[in-house]
Amino acid sequence: MLAIESKESRRRRRRRRRRKKKKKREESMESGKKEDGEMEKVEFDASEIEYVSYGGEHHLPLVMNLVDQELSEPYSIFTYRYFVYLWPQLSFLAFHKGKCVGTVVCKMGEHRNTFRGYIAMLVVIKPYRGRGIATELVTRSIKVMMESGCEEVTLEAEVTNKGALALYGRLGFIRAKRLFHYYLNGVDAFRLKLLFPRPELHPSLPMMADKYESHMRSYHGNAPSIVE
Repeated sequence: MLAIESKESRRRRRRRRRRKKKKKREESMESGKKEDGEMEKVEFDASEIEYVSYGGEHHLPLVMNLVDQELSEPYSIFTYRYFVYLWPQLSFLAFHKGKCVGTVVCKMGEHRNTFRGYIAMLVVIKPYRGRGIATELVTRSIKVMMESGCEEVTLEAEVTNKGALALYGRLGFIRAKRLFHYYLNGVDAFRLKLLFPRPELHPSLPMMADKYESHMRSYHGNAPSIVE
């Protein structure tokens, strides 16, 4: 007889996996405290950061490694492939001297009679935060969404992630809803939303996308690790 795993069993399994990952990360951070301190002193010029679109399977391990290190939610390889295979044009990576230091993963599609973009993952590693990398990554994705006819962009962010909330606030997102106990760790989330003008009412939408991109690049916001 085929055994079917219950929803509660899956939740417990995911919680155990998340706790193991968290413990391993904490142990790694403790043992490498000195090295981490040295990493915090990384100096670089903004012009040294190279931004590239997701280019295929060779980029997937880089994206997975960054997200697994920084975000609280566990993801399977199937989740990553769902996003990057169907919407590769919405995913970007940031490199510094050949090292991947940030990434954004998104999707778009119909949702309740609205063509909507969704920011699933945004990560910039700690030594490179606060220099506008996250702003640049998100802005590039949003520009593609606007040019593709999206009417809005949404995401969820932990209510305790002040850096993420500040970043998206500067980009024009509003707090549309509070989601209680949204994450496996029990933390609440804010659903954030950015609204675009309707394309049929604004034929110059591509030009508006370019203006939005230019305007957002004038900011050098914090680059937090962010949620799905």
